[in-house]
Amino acid sequence: MSIAFRMETDRLILRDWREDDLEPFLTHTNTPDVMRWLGGVMSTQVLGGFLFRNERCRETNGFCFWIVERKADGEVLGFCGLKRVNTAAASMIGEHEIGWRLRTDAWGQGYAKEAAVASLDAAFTQFGAPIIHALTVQQNEGSWGLMHRLGMQRRPDLDCVEPRWGEELKNVIVHSITRDQWRGI
Repeated sequence: MSIAFRMETDRLILRDWREDDLEPFLTHTNTPDVMRWLGGVMSTQVLGGFLFRNERCRETNGFCFWIVERKADGEVLGFCGLKRVNTAAASMIGEHEIGWRLRTDAWGQGYAKEAAVASLDAAFTQFGAPIIHALTVQQNEGSWGLMHRLGMQRRPDLDCVEPRWGEELKNVIVHSITRDQWRGI
């Protein structure tokens, strides 16, 4: 069994999931607005697959998409963290990927960047990542805007087409940052 993960920032706690996280996570993040660029609201079956893969990632790698909890009130804001690229059409399968998903009332307050900075730092210092990728659909300007603010570089050479979310969301764009680039920020 791996050691429980917990990391703190000024305003947030990033940590492993607990059973009581599921209800607030679903209530606030499995909504049409949050899931707009992620294939839509998840069915129970799809959600179960996500949770299983996330737990398997934690067991295998020591990292996953961690719960993002606000220190001030203990509210679950969503998740942020790391996984291995598993998008079937991607050319960098198995490399490190960062991702995030926050509830709408947490948008625009710097929480995603704060959690992502901590996750990138952990990726490079604790988990030995030489490079981190971030994938999103082309239309998700909010997500790739954060990638830019994190110092990630657009990588059109790594873009791919992922048809599982339908015609509108099939064009996946990639941003990346190396350990050396991260040290220079």
